[in-house]
Amino acid sequence: MADTNRTRTDWSTEESFWRENYRTRPYADANRNFDYYRPGYKYGFESRSRLGDRPWNEAEPELRSGWDRYEGRGESKWEEIKDTVKDAWERVTGRDEDRTRR
Repeated sequence: MADTNRTRTDWSTEESFWRENYRTRPYADANRNFDYYRPGYKYGFESRSRLGDRPWNEAEPELRSGWDRYEGRGESKWEEIKDTVKDAWERVTGRDEDRTRR
């Protein structure tokens, strides 16, 4: 467990995880490569330091409003990328593990 928490504080490790796994996610479009999803994963990951470990439904309004100001967002709109951000958010906050335990 401690190794998992250490890993989730390192963007390069997280980026490697998502690069290997993004195609398995339900929102992944076969016509889009990792570079399309990368900003959403990184934004979800980086936002934890600012917003803490809040559940997605509490953090989402702030994440949504911050997306338009996020420099690395590229051309994507919130509605197109929010599932990616949520995935990264839940992974980095440990909420993805909570779901599997229930």
